[in-house]
Amino acid sequence: MPINYKLQKIENHTSNINSSAIGKFYIISTPIGNIKDITIRGLDILNFVDKIVCEDTRVTGRLLMHYGIKKPMIVYNDHSSVNERDKIVNYLLNNDNIAFVSDAGTPLISDPGYCLVNAVIEAGIDVTSIPGACSVITALTLAGLPTNSFTFIGFLPKTKQSRLNELESAKEIKTTLIFFETAKRLLDALNDVYAVLGNRRVAIMRELTKLYEEVRRGYIDEEIKYWQNKELKGEFVIVLEGAIEKELSELEIEDQMKVLLNEMSFKDAVEFADSSLKIKKKKAYEVALRIKKNM
Repeated sequence: MPINYKLQKIENHTSNINSSAIGKFYIISTPIGNIKDITIRGLDILNFVDKIVCEDTRVTGRLLMHYGIKKPMIVYNDHSSVNERDKIVNYLLNNDNIAFVSDAGTPLISDPGYCLVNAVIEAGIDVTSIPGACSVITALTLAGLPTNSFTFIGFLPKTKQSRLNELESAKEIKTTLIFFETAKRLLDALNDVYAVLGNRRVAIMRELTKLYEEVRRGYIDEEIKYWQNKELKGEFVIVLEGAIEKELSELEIEDQMKVLLNEMSFKDAVEFADSSLKIKKKKAYEVALRIKKNM
């Protein structure tokens, strides 16, 4: 049964909507699972615009029907041509306001749309984004791993060698890593992650925001054992611990400082150890002083 969201007493969020001769392009985040996870502003604008660009009219149609919104829909996906993109730009140039949505979550995040948005911007059309659900951010907040800095890699490559190459390039990244993966490739991907990146902490999630949401936290070897005994469906989000910087042992620091002291002054050796070898200045000074005394 359609939900009449306007029955609620809400502030008018469309008062600043574009009224010029050229239309405006609205990028709107939609629910990633729970249909209630859409903003009031997003619903207001979907109700206001002349047309809605979407990946699949069946998926977007269910969302619109739920909220009692009826609008013409235009399909735009990875198979859309330049002509179809130009047609959308021309609608905007002829004063149509258009909303752009993906099947789920924030458009352009591992979804089609970059070329379309770029074409709209190049045409001098005003573009704005209506924030909302995003599986990347939802997963990051649930993972229990550092959130101050992260690297989103998207879907890993389908073929093994390409996947191994991609993981190898991410080996030294120290920020939290976020991947998408399909059920079909999940175990292959986890085994490759284990082989290339080692046994790091990981959080694996599926059915985010839905009734049967599942969030698993542990180490990669544990998760391989768990998921290999499960019936795998849908898409997964993998949040992985970044590379941990190995601390040098006392003996390794001493060996490094001996080499430096043979090649440069005491002061320069300490400075170089601090800036380039990531040996704390105080520690480098203490070790260098001890070496000098024993020479």
